[in-house]
This record gives sequence, structure tokens and C-alpha cells, in this order.
Amino acid sequence: MDPALTTTLHDLLEGQRVAALGTLHDGEPFVSLVPFALLPRGGGFVLLVSGLAAHTGDMARHPGVSLMVLGAEMPEVPAQARPRVTVQGRAEFLPAGHPGHSAAGAAYLSKFPQADALFDLADFRLVRIQPLSLRLVAGFGKAATLGPEALVGLGEP
Repeated sequence: MDPALTTTLHDLLEGQRVAALGTLHDGEPFVSLVPFALLPRGGGFVLLVSGLAAHTGDMARHPGVSLMVLGAEMPEVPAQARPRVTVQGRAEFLPAGHPGHSAAGAAYLSKFPQADALFDLADFRLVRIQPLSLRLVAGFGKAATLGPEALVGLGEP
């Protein structure tokens, strides 16, 4: 991959804390805002979701999701040229005892230590978003479709 695109992807995913999560809700698109963390070794994304949230039920019924991470707004950059990455993926709930639960919880808490108390609430669950493809837009005329391997090396301590 082009080193400039690699840098843009790294900056977006390491520098941003929230993503827009697209789910299928009663047969229609639904978008919500979710904090996310990266799993090590290119393992995807981890979310901590409440059972009260519409997107939690949506993912349980239909695991196909989309995440969009948008770069910070800059006055000198037109809105359409803002860096962004859209991830097409599959949601997988990670109950306690699941082999990936501990690593996912550690990754999430390393980015959001204040969320520690939420892990004690019965209605909060970890969800791994396993990426299938990524569409990176680094500005006008600078875009690439990437495979999940583009995440390898991100999310490392």
C-alpha cells in the first residue's frame, strides 16, 4: 500500500475515538455513534454496547455492519476531502468465557479506562467487528479499497 495511505489509515484509526455504526434496523439502514478500539494483530474492532441500544439488537439479528471513522474537521480542507475509512464487517458478540473476550476487554479499556464500571453492568456486551473490506479516502483522488490485512500492526500497545 502507498505509504501516504498507510499513514492516513493509521492516523484515522489510532487518532479517533468514535465511529458511525451502520446496522439494518427493521429492514432499513440505521446509523449510530459508537466508541471503538482496535484489536491487536489486525483482529478488527471492539465495541462495548448496551442491550438498550437499537444497534445491539440489530447486530444480533443481522451481523452485517458498516463502520465509518471520519477524520477531524479542518477549516482549510473541504468537507468532501476529509479523510475517512468505511469498514464493511461482521459483528460477533463476545460473551464472558469466549476465547477473545479478555483481549477485547483489555483493548477497549486501554482506550477507554473510564468504561471499567460498565463491564460490571449485566446489559453491556463486547462486540468484535471483523472487517471484510475497508474503503479509505485520503482526500480528493486519493482512495483505495483494502483488505483486512491493512489493519495488521494497528492497535498494538
